[in-house]
Amino acid sequence: MNEEKIAKLCIDCFEEKPKSIARCAVGQGNYVYIVEFTKQKVVVRCSEKVSAYKDTIYWLERLATIDIPVPRILRKGTFEEFEYLILTYFEGQDIGIVYNDLTATQKREIARVVVDIQNKVSVLQLEDIPADWTWKASFVENILLRAKERILANGCYFEPEKVEILLKEAESLEDYFDRVKPIAYLDDISTKNLLIHEGQVTGVIDIDWMGVGDKLTYVAMTYMALLNMGYDTDYVTYLLEEMKVNLEEKKAFAFYSLVFCVDFMGERGMCFMDKQVPVSPEIVAQMNGIYEKLWKEYVNWL
Repeated sequence: MNEEKIAKLCIDCFEEKPKSIARCAVGQGNYVYIVEFTKQKVVVRCSEKVSAYKDTIYWLERLATIDIPVPRILRKGTFEEFEYLILTYFEGQDIGIVYNDLTATQKREIARVVVDIQNKVSVLQLEDIPADWTWKASFVENILLRAKERILANGCYFEPEKVEILLKEAESLEDYFDRVKPIAYLDDISTKNLLIHEGQVTGVIDIDWMGVGDKLTYVAMTYMALLNMGYDTDYVTYLLEEMKVNLEEKKAFAFYSLVFCVDFMGERGMCFMDKQVPVSPEIVAQMNGIYEKLWKEYVNWL
C-alpha cells in the first residue's frame, strides 16, 4: 500500500481528492494513514490479510453502545488486494509521545478517566467463552511461552531462563489466577492507543481485539512501557490508586510487569511487516536492568 493507492481509495469512497496523506509511524500488522480532506480528517487502515478487520468491526460496533470515546466506522471493504477500514479521526497523540509534557494533575485525571472507561467495558457480555477457560492458560502461560519462543528464534539476545523462572513462579499465584473471571477489558492501552490532547483523553484507538480476564495487565504493560522509555511511572501509581488494588493484587501486578518485560524482550529483533523492532547491546543491557528492578519489586511481595 502507498499514498497513490490511498488517494484512489479515498476518491472512490468520498468522491474527493485528499488534501494530504500521512502514514503513521506506529502500528504493527497494518498500514495506517491519516487522510485530510477539505472539511474532515479520517484514519485509513489497510491490511493484506483476508478478513483482517472482522474482529475490529465487531468490537467497535459493540463499544459504540457504551459511553466511551472510540472511533466510528465510516467505510469498510476491499480495495485491490487490501482490506480497508476508514474511521473517524481523533485529535491528539499517544500518551507516550506527550507524557513528559503532562502535569501530575493531568496524569491523575487521565488515570481516573481510563479506569472509568475500563469499568464501563467490563459490563460487556462476552460470547463464546470456552467452558474450560482459565486465566493462567489463556494469558499467563500463553504470553510466557510466546516470549520464550521469540527469544530463541531471534538469536537469544536475552536469556530464555528468565522466562522459565517466571513459569515456575506462576505456580505460586495459581490460587489468584483461578479466581480471575473472563471479564472484558481494553488490554492494549499503555503508552500507545490512548490519545491525549491538551492534557485530556480524546480517544482510544486500534481496538482489534478485547482482553478477557485480569485488567491489571494493562496497567503492568503501561508500567513496563514507561520504564522502557525511561519515563517516570507516576501515571501507573495513579491508575493503581484509582483501581483501589489490595495487597494480593499488587503482587499479581508485580508479576505481570515481569511477564511484559520478557514479552518486550521477545519482540526485540522481530520484523512486523516492513518494520524491525530495534535491538542493540545498549538496549539489551537496559532491558536486563529493568528485569532486575522488577524482580526485586516482585520479591518484596513474596
